[in-house]
Amino acid sequence: MNLQEFDLAPADELRPLLAACCDVPRWVDRILEARPYADLAALTKVADEASRSLTSDEVAQALAAHPRIGDRAEGSSTEAAWSRKEQSGVGDDPAVRSALADGNRAYEERFNRVFLICATGLSATEMLTALRERLTNDDATEAAVVQEELRKIAHLRLAKAIT
Repeated sequence: MNLQEFDLAPADELRPLLAACCDVPRWVDRILEARPYADLAALTKVADEASRSLTSDEVAQALAAHPRIGDRAEGSSTEAAWSRKEQSGVGDDPAVRSALADGNRAYEERFNRVFLICATGLSATEMLTALRERLTNDDATEAAVVQEELRKIAHLRLAKAIT
């Protein structure tokens, strides 16, 4: 869909697409309310501002829509397809997949949430290194990192949706 089609489409038709970018109703509403957009940069600016204002509860809600790194998203939804492509760098090496699974468990025990990283363009080794490094973060630092990773994912997905 191009930007003009996005601007003219009924909000109810766009909600699932936007939720696949960032599954937070207030974020989706903000994107819809600011239409029409002069260009993709204007849309990205609104999305960026909305992403940066997410509460910790909204971040947790958005995280619930993301599979663990190394887990294959199931289903035929837009979000599942995007997730599978974004995590394509994980590969099929059993040792790396096992290390990611162990790291995911340690991360979830440490921070009580799923490990989130903008995986697009990253190798499995890069994801695993980031996971291990982030395990050393304090809670506040990690919360900021998670929100930034969520913001990056939302931006990439929004760009995929609006071509």
